[in-house]
Amino acid sequence: MAQRIRSMTEGSPTRLIFTFALPLMVGNVFQQLYTVVDTAVVGQFVGVGALASLGAADSPNWGVLGIIQGLTQGFSILMAQHFGAKDYRELSRTVGVSTTLCVLFTVLLGVGGQLWAGPLLRVLNTPEDVLGGALLYLRIVYGGIPAIMAYNFLAAILRALGDSKTPLYAIVVAALMNVVLDLLFVVGFHWGIAGAAIATVVSQVASAIYCFLNVRRISILSVQRQDLRPEKVLTLTLLKLGFPMALQNAIIAVGSMVVQFVINGYGMLFLAGFTATNKLYGILEIAATSYGFAVTSYVGQNLGARLVHRIKQGLRSAVAIALVTSVIIGLAMLLFGRLVLGLFISGEPQQVEASMQIAYHYLSIMSVCLPILYMLHIYRSALMGLGDTVVPMFSGVAERVVRIGVALLLPLALGQEGIYYAEVGAWTAAAVILVTAYYLRMNALSKRKGFALDEKQ
Repeated sequence: MAQRIRSMTEGSPTRLIFTFALPLMVGNVFQQLYTVVDTAVVGQFVGVGALASLGAADSPNWGVLGIIQGLTQGFSILMAQHFGAKDYRELSRTVGVSTTLCVLFTVLLGVGGQLWAGPLLRVLNTPEDVLGGALLYLRIVYGGIPAIMAYNFLAAILRALGDSKTPLYAIVVAALMNVVLDLLFVVGFHWGIAGAAIATVVSQVASAIYCFLNVRRISILSVQRQDLRPEKVLTLTLLKLGFPMALQNAIIAVGSMVVQFVINGYGMLFLAGFTATNKLYGILEIAATSYGFAVTSYVGQNLGARLVHRIKQGLRSAVAIALVTSVIIGLAMLLFGRLVLGLFISGEPQQVEASMQIAYHYLSIMSVCLPILYMLHIYRSALMGLGDTVVPMFSGVAERVVRIGVALLLPLALGQEGIYYAEVGAWTAAAVILVTAYYLRMNALSKRKGFALDEKQ
């Protein structure tokens, strides 16, 4: 296992970022199979109503997942910095206290999720004919929060230490398991939407176990019992990094819930069409999130090594790679999007056609504007690698404000057409804030003593 740990303080930034991101990208493809397969199996074998139920549960589900990912990624920033500085004792202490904090948040989210699931769906104006299915799905998925937290935390440790392959292997196995279990539970046992949820939870347990077994083999990690105690200074430092990111994701989720509220008011067919495209959202974003994880680890390690010039080089490379990737993915979706969307939608021909028109129109708008989303991820991740989680949090606030504003106001002028632009408007607002903040931050960092501004220092 130890040989997979990799320092990103030496070598070509372009090669390091791309080769680090590539396994994550493949892993994210398989991770998307969780939701894509759930959606396809439910949509094809249960029907449009069940597909709408999945859509109604989507934003509450991703809200919790976003909080978990924000916390664990925030904790990993400090891990990457200690690893870059070769301070392995402090690295172990950070992992220990992070573990305790993750257990605490698991309990809070697990209990809270079960309590708020029903009231939240009603607040979101969920249609009565899909409410029961959506609530059942959330109850089961929220029951798997311990596994979700465990996988994301363990994967964050591995990525902070330069290992992006082990999380890939974990998620590939889990995704393939999810496909098999979806077919078994939904098609074979006729458990409907509950079967899709159970398949997802069982698969997440498998991915968490695999990562745990590999983390245990990392020789430079030596977490002692006393390292689990939440020492005040270290705890506050971790919360300072993790909490803003979790809050940022929660704020973004709230904005998505407001959009969901508006969409729910348009009825089942509109909801089904939007759901089909939203399941592809994850595919559109796969490379962006992968580059983002790579950039966070790269910047964090090089900040720990005080190599400012390498941070700047890495960001230029990441931006170029991200722009090319986003254009390629956007063109592919414009050309083949209808074929992919057809995997999710079944039922009466009129219902299918109505939902398809809605889904493809929304997909086309997002595909054209995809470079904006990719820049958002690159610059947000760079700031997080620099230890700045406050500006990303405020960018999340901006996303929420714009998303809600567009979702509520633009339909008044354009009707249903207006709701399609809520997501793109949110991306743009956040990207402007993040790009500006990054260059201001790097300018300030370049003036600090003790940082290498070029390769000769």
